[in-house]
Amino acid sequence: MNTSSTQIAHQRIGEVLIARGQINDDQLHIALQRQKNDNKPLGEELLDLHFITEQAMRDAVSEAAGYKSIDLAGSVANAAALALIPKTIAIKYALFPVSFDPAAGHLVIVASNPDDILARDAIAPFLVQASTMAGSRIIPVWRIAPSAEVLAAIDKFYDHELSIEGILFELEGGELDLNALTQAGVSYSHPIVRLTDAILSDAVSRNASDIHFEPEEQFLRIRYRIDGVLRPVRSLSKTHWMAILVRLKVMSGMNIAETRAPQDGRVSLSLFGRQIDFRAASHPTIHGENFVLRILDRKMGIVSLDKLGMTDTQLVLLERMLERPEGILLVTGPTGSGKTTTLYSILNHLNNDTVNIMTLEDPVEYPLPLTRQTSIAETVKLDFSNGIRSLMRQDPDIILVGEIRDHDTAEMALRAAMTGHQVFSTLHTNSAISSISRLHDLGIVDDMFASNLIGIIAQRLVRKLCPLCKAGYEPDDTERELMGIIPGTRMMIYRPTGCPDCDHQGYKGRLAIMELLRFDHGMVELVTRRAGLKELTDYAQSHHFTPLSEDGIRRVKEGLTSLHEVRRVVDFSERMAE
Repeated sequence: MNTSSTQIAHQRIGEVLIARGQINDDQLHIALQRQKNDNKPLGEELLDLHFITEQAMRDAVSEAAGYKSIDLAGSVANAAALALIPKTIAIKYALFPVSFDPAAGHLVIVASNPDDILARDAIAPFLVQASTMAGSRIIPVWRIAPSAEVLAAIDKFYDHELSIEGILFELEGGELDLNALTQAGVSYSHPIVRLTDAILSDAVSRNASDIHFEPEEQFLRIRYRIDGVLRPVRSLSKTHWMAILVRLKVMSGMNIAETRAPQDGRVSLSLFGRQIDFRAASHPTIHGENFVLRILDRKMGIVSLDKLGMTDTQLVLLERMLERPEGILLVTGPTGSGKTTTLYSILNHLNNDTVNIMTLEDPVEYPLPLTRQTSIAETVKLDFSNGIRSLMRQDPDIILVGEIRDHDTAEMALRAAMTGHQVFSTLHTNSAISSISRLHDLGIVDDMFASNLIGIIAQRLVRKLCPLCKAGYEPDDTERELMGIIPGTRMMIYRPTGCPDCDHQGYKGRLAIMELLRFDHGMVELVTRRAGLKELTDYAQSHHFTPLSEDGIRRVKEGLTSLHEVRRVVDFSERMAE
């Protein structure tokens, strides 16, 4: 990496790396000694000695210079941003427009020297023009990257059609060279490369969590999962699918010759000025290979505890659970219910220099600083139960086990908790209290798990009503009964309608509804003597336990979601029976 971004960065680069814990004094001393003979920049010496990675070097340079860094080598172009800054200006001042967000009023620009006054003056007229078009002031947000990467990005992305419609029109008039696409270094000028990138960029810009490429007999269907619901976005001629599939496999590191067996892969790209990871999976079907990309946006993956949407009572209850120095905390719910986000938020809350946090995940979704994260790997027989045995020899304070799937994993997690560790994990059950019977099914002795459980969190994700178009109405008698509203009481709740801001869906974004079950002495005694479901529920509700249905109704009364949406993810049958 060319580390000549700014002179100031080099003067402080060693201090920054030591402060970040990425090198020590001895390593810095060795690099400085070599620098006297080689006369290289300090950063290059550290890289040559393999003391740091290029990404660590990039981040340290950006911190020293006072700007965030971007890896332009793995970036995808944003057509709206490129349209604002002419290529001649970009080349002259070594700057590259990465993304444009009119709603936020931001144009993200990456440069080798963001402090260049001449460059800032040169783009000022174009920002005024963009502000006029957007109807609000547009300000530049500067990022830093080596000049070589900036110039390479300019050469790579400018002067190409970047819209999905334009690329498809271009494809109609040309022959596809599948052999070219099998090469990892295929030119960006190839329309299939640009089409694939444009689809990924479009999905991320619409806050999708998954992209589904689904071949049918005569066409290819593309669907995005947005706010937990699949939404058809485009249908393409099936003649393009083989080329798109080859490109996706090359990007994901899959075997392009294998078409009859499922494969997994991973892609990391820089989109809209931030790093986005994609978890890829192919699966053979009668109409060809199905391909799904799970979008892992690091910016969206970790939120603070107070942003999870819990009530004050729930937040205090969770904080009391986390004060317990040892034991297991379980987060339950179906796939896609936000369990990983909640666990990462908890780990982020506990994370500091005084604790050793280690994780076993399948796979690692979001990198956490100061955390040793490991993906389980069947090829080397590193499963959850064997992984916990290994982690126990690494002197951990806190252990995250991605999922408790079987008796061995549950037993090892409990042993870790019994030996003075905090253990966090997930379990696939429908409610907090039903997790107790699930642990019975896994063959765990009652008094063993009851006395070592900190608590259980059950959660679901519901779509939030669009604040611009939600419509208020008086609930009918059935809805009043479900919500526990006294007959005759006036109350306004809301339903979705749809507008351009929410893509005419009526919903925009998601929020979590939760139930928190704390294992105090009374709950431990009940579980140990195998009390019935009603007795467990009655005790829990008398000790600050709020069921999922009640938490969902709270959200409905607050006007944040609709009753129909809560009923989509939570079982209300018992409330109806009552």
